[in-house]
Amino acid sequence: MPAGPSSAARTPFVLLVVVLLGGGLITLLLLNSALNEGSFELSELKKRTTELTDEQQALQHDVDASFEPDALARRARELGMVPGGSPAFLGPDGKVRGVPSKAAPAPVVAPPPSTPTPTPTPTPTPTPAGPAATAPAPGPAGSTPSGTPAAQPSTSPGR
Repeated sequence: MPAGPSSAARTPFVLLVVVLLGGGLITLLLLNSALNEGSFELSELKKRTTELTDEQQALQHDVDASFEPDALARRARELGMVPGGSPAFLGPDGKVRGVPSKAAPAPVVAPPPSTPTPTPTPTPTPTPAGPAATAPAPGPAGSTPSGTPAAQPSTSPGR
């Protein structure tokens, strides 16, 4: 039997099978590389999510701590607020229920002791003679001549 015609018919088939197998292997290699890249990205995203969750929990803890009753009371004292007296309520019929009372003044708390710093003594200046010389000296900032605090506009927005 001659080997020429039968081997010539097989060559394109064998070549087609080799090309298909090679193409399949290259496709699998590219697919595997893409999946590994996605796996690394997913790992980084999970790590970032864990960090952000920890940060959110820490921030939430700080917010919760600022709304605890003792923290609110301390901030209210810092703003000069005092606990209210006994309230009175208006009923649906217009009658007053309860006896209202004024809030008790806040106890004066001495500021914490600080290290005194030497201050230069001011030199006395001559006062002009006349009606301006007999006027009382202005009190501390924010007070009226009667000694009561002057009404100052609020610096808080919406209040």
